[in-house]
Amino acid sequence: MAMIADQLQKFFGGAKSVVSSASTEVDDFADFATAASPVAPSHAASSVFNAATHTSSPAGPKNLLTTFFGNTVMNDRPYTKWYRVWERTSIQDFYQEMTIIPILLLVVLVNLWGSYANKQRAKQWAATHLPILESEFASVGFSGGKTGGGEVGEDMLKQRQKNEYYTYATGRQNIARLNIQLTLHKRYNPATWIGEKVLGFFLDSMPAPVERVEATAYAFDGKEKALAPDAEGGVKDSTYDGFVFAVVHKDRMQQLRDDRYDLSLTATRDHPKLPEWATIMSESAEITDAILTPELLKAVEETGEDLEALIISDQPIDAPKKLNDTLPIKRISLSARLPSAGSSTALFTYFLRLPDFLVSHAHFRPEAMRKIKATREEESRKIRKVDEDEKAEERRTMSDKAKRDERERRLKNMSAEEQRKFLDREKRDEQKKGQKKRTMRA
Repeated sequence: MAMIADQLQKFFGGAKSVVSSASTEVDDFADFATAASPVAPSHAASSVFNAATHTSSPAGPKNLLTTFFGNTVMNDRPYTKWYRVWERTSIQDFYQEMTIIPILLLVVLVNLWGSYANKQRAKQWAATHLPILESEFASVGFSGGKTGGGEVGEDMLKQRQKNEYYTYATGRQNIARLNIQLTLHKRYNPATWIGEKVLGFFLDSMPAPVERVEATAYAFDGKEKALAPDAEGGVKDSTYDGFVFAVVHKDRMQQLRDDRYDLSLTATRDHPKLPEWATIMSESAEITDAILTPELLKAVEETGEDLEALIISDQPIDAPKKLNDTLPIKRISLSARLPSAGSSTALFTYFLRLPDFLVSHAHFRPEAMRKIKATREEESRKIRKVDEDEKAEERRTMSDKAKRDERERRLKNMSAEEQRKFLDREKRDEQKKGQKKRTMRA
């Protein structure tokens, strides 16, 4: 070593030996001996951690200690194969899933139960009333014929929503078509169902939900050739006088008057032959006496307070805004609650046969119909006046727009001086008009 040092010293022209130089450099960097250890980059720490955790431990299930640059990391479980889930997890890792999954299963089960219960409820109603419909109509449901045997199939009763079912019937004298809708409780969504009940209890504007059947029979009213050109047999006169008459439950009277335009034309009066909970809404006392037959009174009595309304009308439900909306559409509507148990079908049967009675008996004296026609004409005048006012306003708007366009065109073709004179003249004219109006008011 000494010889090598001498040779190097000679080669570098008498420079100090490398050994002495190295020792000097060590002394120069002695100040950094106490410096903190450098922190390894994140990727280096991650790779070292992975290498350490993938090292099998002879200790088995005991804790492993992995050291990174002086830091000790506790690893609770030993490394196992990826498919040995039971060795890498514990029951504490699934507390959240154990809470959520039962709730989801409960929601699904309640939804399925509610849908099934509503479907059975609708079939129960159909099984009771299907024979009546088949005895009155040539076609019941959507198959184009009768179901046969009174069985309730998908062609007989269709589901619009989980709480709404509907059916259809046609092929009967004096009735063009019959629409029936069942509205049931939202058993599939108890939160919504209970919320609507609570709001209905506290708010008059939101009635509590009830299960009801709503049926509407549209009369031919002498239009058999247009509505049913293929009908067999001779066409009889199926016209009758147009009017509005209703037997309603008193609890529903105000809501029906507010919601339906046709019932707003009637006067409400109690009738001694009706139960205390029912009342009459009619346009004429003569019409009331003619329609309120013993058969109807008996059917209302048997149905009880499940009856909400039996309405005979030729006027629209919504308030008409155009004269075309006032064209008469004669129909009979029945709204009744679905009872929890079996109920009488007397009112439903009478409802289906009521058009026959109207065709035979609903022809009144001209004196009785004069007031009804006067009411119709008054409503038509109001609609016509509103329509004329709207048209006049539209004409004024178009005229003002044409004047503004003409003014803009003239100003565009004027010079700056001509525009100034034009605007001054307009200002003077407006001042004169305002002064004249003040003088006339004084």
